[in-house]
Amino acid sequence: MQETESIYNISINSLTGEAIDFDKFRGKKILIVNTASECGFTGQYDGLQELYDRYKDKLVVIGVPCNQFGGQEPGTSTDIQTFCKQNYGVTFLMTEKVDVKGDQQHPLYTWLTKKELNGVSNSSVKWNFQKYLIDEEGHLIDYYYSLTKPLSSKITKQLK
Repeated sequence: MQETESIYNISINSLTGEAIDFDKFRGKKILIVNTASECGFTGQYDGLQELYDRYKDKLVVIGVPCNQFGGQEPGTSTDIQTFCKQNYGVTFLMTEKVDVKGDQQHPLYTWLTKKELNGVSNSSVKWNFQKYLIDEEGHLIDYYYSLTKPLSSKITKQLK
């Protein structure tokens, strides 16, 4: 596997504006999910929270709000944070709202979707709640489209 860049060198801010240091997640798997508050898949917040609660000793879940699919995440950082906590009891990490595709694609998603950076595969983000799973050493394991529920065996078998 030829990797030209490490996920541990990428920075993104949390919903509350603090820098998130991916380096502190070494030794744990990371599930990165682009999220939206007004999507048909928004109910997956429940599954993501349950997945996080069940595996938090070895898994970091990171929600990445994005408004690029049907304008389904129109809110401010405060709106998103309030929505996630009040409606789904979200305690896992949420980032600032970013673009996951296109000219303004955040570097995190450039890494996730480009084989020359992640060393594993090319992909494109098709819709809200697409998931990317990273191993304990920061390598991409796989990605899962929106229809794959957070507690799907496709994902949980990687966490056993």
